[in-house]
Amino acid sequence: MLTATDPSTGKLLHEVPAATSAQVEDILSRAETAFKSWRTRSYNERAEVLLKVAKLMRDDVDRLAILMTEEMGKPIKEARAEVIKSAWCAEHYAENAEAYLQPQTLGSDATLSYVQHLPLGVILGILPWNAPFWLAFRYAAPTLMAGNTCVMKHDPHVPACAQAIADLFVQVGAPADIFQNLPLETPAVEAVIRDKRIQAVSFTGSEKGGGAVASIAASEIKHSVLELGGSDPCIVLADANLDEAADIITLSRIINAGQSCIAAKRIIVEASVYDSLVEKVHERLARLKMGDPREESTDIGPIARSDLRDNLHRQVAASVDAGARCLLGGEMPDGPGYFYPVTLLVDVTESMVASCEETFGPVAVIMKAENEEQAIAIANNSDYGLAAAVWTRADRGEAIARRLEVGQVAVNGIVKTDPRLPSGGIKRSGMGRELGPHGIREFVNAQQVWIGPKQGS
Repeated sequence: MLTATDPSTGKLLHEVPAATSAQVEDILSRAETAFKSWRTRSYNERAEVLLKVAKLMRDDVDRLAILMTEEMGKPIKEARAEVIKSAWCAEHYAENAEAYLQPQTLGSDATLSYVQHLPLGVILGILPWNAPFWLAFRYAAPTLMAGNTCVMKHDPHVPACAQAIADLFVQVGAPADIFQNLPLETPAVEAVIRDKRIQAVSFTGSEKGGGAVASIAASEIKHSVLELGGSDPCIVLADANLDEAADIITLSRIINAGQSCIAAKRIIVEASVYDSLVEKVHERLARLKMGDPREESTDIGPIARSDLRDNLHRQVAASVDAGARCLLGGEMPDGPGYFYPVTLLVDVTESMVASCEETFGPVAVIMKAENEEQAIAIANNSDYGLAAAVWTRADRGEAIARRLEVGQVAVNGIVKTDPRLPSGGIKRSGMGRELGPHGIREFVNAQQVWIGPKQGS
């Protein structure tokens, strides 16, 4: 049974039966059958479907947004923005997939030799709860435009979001079964990964979950793309615009109540401007309003589940016990729901829990570095390598980016995902890339074609 709970109240919303073995078999069979036809469609025909879905999302944004607010607590203004961003992703790939997948002519001893990009088949998407629409379209839009079909296993806590996403394709009259929702409890996913009809897997979620998925897929000689956790550093050097840095750090840290893999997790500040940056961030965090995510004025909604909130509080308490100073928040609130206050921890060191582990909530962690070299060393001292930000002169920041052990760097700006640009991590933050031209090439057969007769001697 898939159970959705309103995290703002702790009350049960609804329960959805998990798919039976017979239903799983039917979904996979129909996805394979749909692929045989979908792969033959032109890019224009595929694009027409994606553009219709995007238009429907834009037209129906309020209905779709509230599903996220109810099931995982995203503030309604952020939920609307997520629906619109998802529509943009569909539009982007509808408009650019053909160019991204153009055959590449390569010189050889052939009369003509080139690489063409062909679809693989049925691609399984295993998705988390924190961005239900965006992560679905980040996986599905490039996968479908490449000519594959999609089977989406969404998080068990957002079943209404998952079904609404699948229903969009039905509502626009898309070819049957090119995108299907597979409502499953997590233990049942292994058998689906191993099914011979699944050709590859896209996974977004925890490091532990990603390791399990990659291991299972590899044992079946199947490709997987993993976007996992992050403990993203944000370096602020003495020559930075501190007001702009504080504005963006605050925004990055509290989007989705801090429940974002690419949020600024470790704010590493050069000593000479440390106190000033702390003051500016404290001032901005203190102004934020925590409350009912349905209210337009709410900045911070609840944590998605009670166990996640408990773990977040453990991280805060352990860091304070180890010597961090808590300047804001840090106390478990009374009352219904899974709310956690905006929290500011300063004087955090590399051995503390808040630095070593990913903090998934509205907790800002500020660390001091004596200079640029130490800031880079602290930033790289992590098992994760998802993304990073640097605040300094543009040319200096660009040089620092080459030295950071992450898959994505923003210089004087916010780390974000963008359909036009590849995103992904190294180390324990994952493997492969999503979005941009790199993302759509993850799930294709890069087929080499050699056409004779042989040329030359």
